[in-house]
Amino acid sequence: MLLGVFELGAEASYQRVETFSATVGRQPDIVVSFAVWGQPFNASFAGIAHAHGAEPLIQIEPVHASLASIAAGRHDKYLGSYATAVRKSGYPVILSFAPEFNGPWYPWGWTRSPPATWKAAWRHVVALFRERGASKVTWLWTVNRRFPGSGPLADYWPGSDYVDWVGIDAYYIHHDDTFATVFDPTINDVRKITSKPVLISETAAGQVAGQARVIPGLFAGSIQRHLLGLVWFDMAQHRGIYHQDWRLEGHPAAIAAFRRRLASWKPRT
Repeated sequence: MLLGVFELGAEASYQRVETFSATVGRQPDIVVSFAVWGQPFNASFAGIAHAHGAEPLIQIEPVHASLASIAAGRHDKYLGSYATAVRKSGYPVILSFAPEFNGPWYPWGWTRSPPATWKAAWRHVVALFRERGASKVTWLWTVNRRFPGSGPLADYWPGSDYVDWVGIDAYYIHHDDTFATVFDPTINDVRKITSKPVLISETAAGQVAGQARVIPGLFAGSIQRHLLGLVWFDMAQHRGIYHQDWRLEGHPAAIAAFRRRLASWKPRT
């Protein structure tokens, strides 16, 4: 089982990841970074992550480019330079593009961009990277959890040749949330489309949900559903019910629950 983490600012200071590692008693296998469109590949961060036994998971967010223009090749110069930098670094990386497309909050998402255009852009990006020899890339198709009004996942499926793993982003938000209510509907939807490995690519439990109480179920559910593992969003947001304090640090009961469950996971070799 893989353990991942997102720490804000880890690209500038890996010490934040080291603090998380000390807190949970294990180095993560995956460290998440969000790349704004136009930002070059951060080979230095990838190197530091690999030196600590972790693989970077980079969410490429096309906030300054339309999907149609990407699919049409009008950003190939940027994408080509990114792919070449990934290849030259020699580091394996996990890449995702235009994530959480089944929600309406991003310009590339449901109700704001046609699914056919999203699929064309995804396929173009993957094909270009392969053409440039960036062969050490795991392509992660990142979806948000199903919710009332979310987009149908099947409409966005680019085909098994273009996807290696599926990522699911979902959080424990309310007091009555369980693994079955938070993850199972989306896992079931994914399994109707593909048998590709599934990673919980972004998750956490807030204080409202009862952090220490739900963590055991998060680990148990991941094992029972034969998932790859989970990535913990270790950030305090303090901006309402959907942006709670997700951090483990400062919450001893949650840390203890996390460490107990994590101890039963075999690290990647």
